[in-house]
Amino acid sequence: MERTLAKQVTGKIGEKVLLLGWVDKVRDHGKLKFVDLRDRSGIVQCVFSAAMSGDAVFSAEDVVEFVGDVKSRPEAMVNPNLDTGAFEVSVEKYSVLNASKVLPIPIDTDGHEISEELRLKYRYLDLKRARMQRILRLRSEFTKAVRQNLHNLDFVEIETPILTKSTKEGARDFIVPSRYYPGRFFALPQSPQQYKQLLMTAGVERYFQIAKCIRDEDPRADRGYEFTQIDVEMSFVNRDEVMAAMEGVIKDSVTSVDGKLQNADFPVFTYKEALAKFGADKFDLRTDEEKKENVLAFAWVVDFPFFKKVDIKDAAEVLDGKSGWTFTHNPFSMPKEEHLKRHLSGDRVDDILTTQYDLVCNGYEVGGGSIRAHRPEILRATFKIMGYSDAEVEQAVGHMLEAFAFGTPPHGGIAFGLDRLVVLLSGEKSVKEAIAFPMTSTGRTSVMDAPAAVDDSLLKELGITVSKK
Repeated sequence: MERTLAKQVTGKIGEKVLLLGWVDKVRDHGKLKFVDLRDRSGIVQCVFSAAMSGDAVFSAEDVVEFVGDVKSRPEAMVNPNLDTGAFEVSVEKYSVLNASKVLPIPIDTDGHEISEELRLKYRYLDLKRARMQRILRLRSEFTKAVRQNLHNLDFVEIETPILTKSTKEGARDFIVPSRYYPGRFFALPQSPQQYKQLLMTAGVERYFQIAKCIRDEDPRADRGYEFTQIDVEMSFVNRDEVMAAMEGVIKDSVTSVDGKLQNADFPVFTYKEALAKFGADKFDLRTDEEKKENVLAFAWVVDFPFFKKVDIKDAAEVLDGKSGWTFTHNPFSMPKEEHLKRHLSGDRVDDILTTQYDLVCNGYEVGGGSIRAHRPEILRATFKIMGYSDAEVEQAVGHMLEAFAFGTPPHGGIAFGLDRLVVLLSGEKSVKEAIAFPMTSTGRTSVMDAPAAVDDSLLKELGITVSKK
């Protein structure tokens, strides 16, 4: 017999069905026993007769198989709060496929009352709660919409490497030792930035990827080492063309999952205007009423300074900005056309503006991109301003400079934070709610509790000696 999902019983009155799922709730009324069976589609009430009730013993989260007839509930017993509330299944046969122990955390609440430590230790249970299931499915549907919108614009989805080279992208790299090349290391990608630019050299013209990015940043309450971004790059475009295309993708994708937009067109502010009007370049345009209705208020911010003074408290900035200057967003950006000569000469660095554009929503940055430096002398000048010698420039981005010498077209792109967008769409507050298995606030993995020690034999094979701080 083919399986019937809970929500499908509504069209099968009088038919015999096979249900597979979990025991959600049990109500024992003596002669009759009612079991709510839950599967991915919803919940359906199953009824055990007096003859079966005594032997049919279930606990919450038991995995079960029920066979029975679909019937209409008596009018007085209809549950208007349940999609299947006008129906029930009269069980004839049942089997417990796997019994469940008593759960260490409740899953019939929204979970906010439970500590992060417990929720993430038992994340596979925490994800069972209805709120988390809705978020997982929202993320899937939103990602599907983004993909479809990009495919409709002739973008090609391409995967870039996870094992790559340590580069200058604004944060510390996670490094991976090479067994085959002792003393040498791969790095996990902070973003696909350089590969997607190389794909423009390769003539792809329109690329995208749902990319996992990894940065060794200090643990924060609302951020882990890993995040996912919608990564996009386009050839033969200017700033306004990228912004217009991506605004369309975001609007269509948001409305496809019933998100509410404040404006049909996203307003544009310069960096200076944003600081003067809102006191920050990440701002919230919503009214109090719009906040209650979970409206999404998107806006663009443009004309950022290219460089800033190094923050001596930021180790990554100190490492990147050898001259005391470092980039505000991205070293691979193109300066604004009217500042190009100054950029090439390194004159009045603090006045140089970049072609960077950020997308903000409800007080958060949800996307950032720029028109890229596609000529080698421009990229070289950026690193020179930051104090790199010719040899250091070659070591850091020599492969990019070489590629740019072989007909790389003008290009630009953007990356959107998928995790943050899902949080905003769902009305949640923490980005961890949008990730199936997020990191803890102390920088450890859900469930598996990494990082963990490894065998000494493996360290020896890799030529690694661990020294205690």
